[in-house]
Amino acid sequence: MAVSKSVLLALLPLLPQASAWGALGHETVAFIAQNFVSNSTRAFAQALLADDSSSYLANVASWADTYRLTTEGAFSGSLHYIDSLDNPPTSCNVDYERDCPEEGCIISAIANYTIRAKDTSLPVIEQQKALKWVIHFLGDIHQPLHVENLEVGGNTIAVSFNGTTTNLHHIWDSNMPEKLVGGYALADAKAWAATLSTEIITGKYANASASWLDGIDDTDGVKSATVWATDANARVCDVVVPEGAESVRGAELQGAYYDAAIPVIQLQIAKAGYRLAAWLDVIATGGTKVQSRGMGIMRRPRVYGGEMKEVRAITESENLEPWMLEARRVRRAFGWNCGAEGHEH
Repeated sequence: MAVSKSVLLALLPLLPQASAWGALGHETVAFIAQNFVSNSTRAFAQALLADDSSSYLANVASWADTYRLTTEGAFSGSLHYIDSLDNPPTSCNVDYERDCPEEGCIISAIANYTIRAKDTSLPVIEQQKALKWVIHFLGDIHQPLHVENLEVGGNTIAVSFNGTTTNLHHIWDSNMPEKLVGGYALADAKAWAATLSTEIITGKYANASASWLDGIDDTDGVKSATVWATDANARVCDVVVPEGAESVRGAELQGAYYDAAIPVIQLQIAKAGYRLAAWLDVIATGGTKVQSRGMGIMRRPRVYGGEMKEVRAITESENLEPWMLEARRVRRAFGWNCGAEGHEH
């Protein structure tokens, strides 16, 4: 029996959601952030989200993927990624002006919704949505294939993992993290976050974690998000496809590939959570927990139909090579749905 669209939408909050890192990754990022935000930020977020539970950020970490499945939220699909028009494994880089199309991208989205989350002149529901987008997009931007153009972020590179046919993007989103942790429930995310938080405080990340906040500019969301995207994008060249796409196409990747990738996945999740905490401190208090700075005046984007979008200085056709324009056409035709098991990009 066919199920109507209205019934499916009503059931969405009850269904496990697919997203960058999967629900496991997004909730883990949120729990890590909860472990590092200031008391003022915790009070701000709990009040705005109307949730004083012990999982107040994790409870909304995958909301953005549910929302974009609705008619109202369909516009936001392209905001979950940026297709870097680089050339891995020869070169990896992110260029905001080159790579962020007219419909927006994850970098412009982080900048825009950071402003809206702070704007008390907006209706509370709009502030809430903005904060939930920021929580989600800080996770997305740390997944290397969410900041890469190559074959639509790896979605068209067919691979196998543990005997299951899927695609390269999907195993980075879900298969490999879930194999490491052994599940994807909220409790699994909380336990993984506790482990990674300990590594940040006293373990293998303790000496490096302060440097993870380098490049945060309290006055410029585009600049800050570009730093995070560039950091994640570099992993495409050295870990995701170090010998090119053909070296993994059609391969079983649960062995040596998994062993090389899983430390990077853990590091990216840890960075995402720690940086999310710092950025939420920027939103709530005007400075980061570790590096306190004045908030200043963030550049305010133009407003279209109630949603903020940055003012783009160039038209899309300028400074793009023909292959880049074709890559963007392919992305738009493909959309934001990933090519396996209903997971989205």
